[in-house]
Amino acid sequence: MAHEVETQWMGKMQFNALTNGHTVIMDAPEKSGGEDSAPIPKPFVLTALSGCTGMDIVALLRKAKKEVDSFDIKVTGELSKEAPIQYVSIHLVYTFKGYELNKEAALKAVSDSQEKYCGVSSMLKKIMPVTWDIVYNDILVFSNKTA
Repeated sequence: MAHEVETQWMGKMQFNALTNGHTVIMDAPEKSGGEDSAPIPKPFVLTALSGCTGMDIVALLRKAKKEVDSFDIKVTGELSKEAPIQYVSIHLVYTFKGYELNKEAALKAVSDSQEKYCGVSSMLKKIMPVTWDIVYNDILVFSNKTA
């Protein structure tokens, strides 16, 4: 099995990528010769990570028959200072709101996603630190971020 993406240059700095029948548009800011009509490519790595782990967590919570009222993920990628500009670390903040008795299920779902299921996270952890915090009902309940 393999994934395949076809990318076509659309002029200036814009590219359209066909991914599983869906078009993803990328562009550069005006200062780099683009029109700033779409995101630059690098943050799609963070997008892939948030989607991968988010889908794991929703599936795991459903399987456990636990519900939350809301669930958000913020992903921050720290960039290198010199070329090639690349991510040197990534930090996720998982934010849940919901019934207090479902907190442990949310914590387990995040842990299982990060340690067992999320292929994007697994790949990224081989080349840089990936850390995360879990906030449940506005209280930080877990952090594996090292000082």
